Amino acid sequence: MAPRAYMSSSHLFQGLLLLWVLLGIGLCHTDAETKGFGQDAGRSSPMAMANGTAQPTEGNYTDITQKCWDYFVYLMRNVSASELCEWKVISRPYSELQYCLEFAADHLNYSYPNALAEQYIFQSHHRYFHNCTLENPVYFDPPEDVLLAMIIAPICLIPFLVTLVIWRSKDGKA
Repeated sequence: MAPRAYMSSSHLFQGLLLLWVLLGIGLCHTDAETKGFGQDAGRSSPMAMANGTAQPTEGNYTDITQKCWDYFVYLMRNVSASELCEWKVISRPYSELQYCLEFAADHLNYSYPNALAEQYIFQSHHRYFHNCTLENPVYFDPPEDVLLAMIIAPICLIPFLVTLVIWRSKDGKA
């Protein structure tokens, strides 16, 4: 028996995602996406908002992106409403949605970013992250070493420039 090589988690994820997409197995029921998170929860997926404009050649990509959306909704079910704006919590589901959309487009030789992928990203922001903007942005002072360099550089440069101007303004007989 040959020794088994270990796969990295990204290769394993790609393989599982491809298998999942090819077999057409959903991870959750579609009625699960209509629960939770207030008034936007009852809205349909972005594909339903496209008003059936998908062409027959885009059918495979449309089906795959719907599965990506369903998986994202499944992952977001584990995120409480108070954690929706914490990047440490939502980065995995959000990144996996983006990766799934990009991987599916790449696998089908479809351009990325595209209108359908953008609809899913916009819908995720509208449905889950619409209250995450800061009303007053928080400004921080730069680190001390940067601040010190920004203060000392002009102070040191001024005497040099004054000397240069005086030296060049004298008549040519030095």
